[in-house]
Amino acid sequence: MENTIRHNYVVTMGAKISKTIQIFAREHDCILISTPYDTATVARLINQSMPIGYFMRRDKLTTFKITDKTESIKAIMKKKRYHDFPVLDEEDRYVGMISRRTLLNLRKKQLILVDHNELSQTVDGIEAADILEIIDHHRIGTLETVSPVFFRNQPLGCTATIIYQMYQEKGIEIPPNIAGLMMSAIISDTLMFHSPTVTEVDKAAAANLSSICGVEIEEFAIDMFGAGSNLGDKTAEEIFNQDYKNFSVNGFEFSVGQINSMNSIELDEIREKIEPYIKEQMPGLPVEMCFFMLTNIVYEKTELLCFGERARELVRTAFKLPKTQKKFELKNLVSRKKQLIPAFVSVLQQWEK
Repeated sequence: MENTIRHNYVVTMGAKISKTIQIFAREHDCILISTPYDTATVARLINQSMPIGYFMRRDKLTTFKITDKTESIKAIMKKKRYHDFPVLDEEDRYVGMISRRTLLNLRKKQLILVDHNELSQTVDGIEAADILEIIDHHRIGTLETVSPVFFRNQPLGCTATIIYQMYQEKGIEIPPNIAGLMMSAIISDTLMFHSPTVTEVDKAAAANLSSICGVEIEEFAIDMFGAGSNLGDKTAEEIFNQDYKNFSVNGFEFSVGQINSMNSIELDEIREKIEPYIKEQMPGLPVEMCFFMLTNIVYEKTELLCFGERARELVRTAFKLPKTQKKFELKNLVSRKKQLIPAFVSVLQQWEK
């Protein structure tokens, strides 16, 4: 079998290639390259040229997904010598490239934190974001900012009350749908004004918002709490994560979840579902102690479920209960923020690791 050799010809100095030569080259499978450079320059450039196959490969590629986090990408880039990396979608299809330079010049996300200021409660990647403002009504937590920010923290029953005040201060009219959402938040946070966190300012704000959205407070509250505690079709995991927060005090990590209901039977059903789930998940949770509040709004009491080696000891100490008590039904306790967390903090600040 005769070997076929393909010849390449370089025409320098921009010389014109006649059509006859082009036809002849095509018939003999020759490649013609025309360049404005002189012969010496062409020879030097050819010696410096490398086939792309020397650099490219098909397997063991370093790629990123469009859902990957910036910090994770940066960590991998530091270990690689490449300047550019392919980006794939969720089905591993190529969508573009990302370079070191692009990542270094990446503009930070700008955030306003509402209703929280604890690092453990923020979104992932908060360290790489610019926090512009914090609007909250909780205790001042562990979050740090690079530069001074506008921080509005008021001892009110709900952050929505603060937002309502800001609308009033700026003279901005509140749309009915937004008014309804803010009224719902106040009702929820203050447990229809049964929580010790509620103030007259919260009540007045809710009343004004009620007139704007045209929804009667008490009737709506009954429907809302009924829907919120109707968790029969939800899994234990969904119930657990519905209202769950992590806290850090004096080196102790703990979490508190809460479900509010106006029906004792519903709370019993929720306990039967959530208790075995937390026992099973506890070894893998990033906390030493876990608590879950089953709060009865009508009777203003909470059954507190405890998990973790020192969890029951913390409850007994915080609420001055007998050392032999294992089940905790705390009367007149409905607020995590105002009643439970402060009691825990005062004890944990005295404990030693």
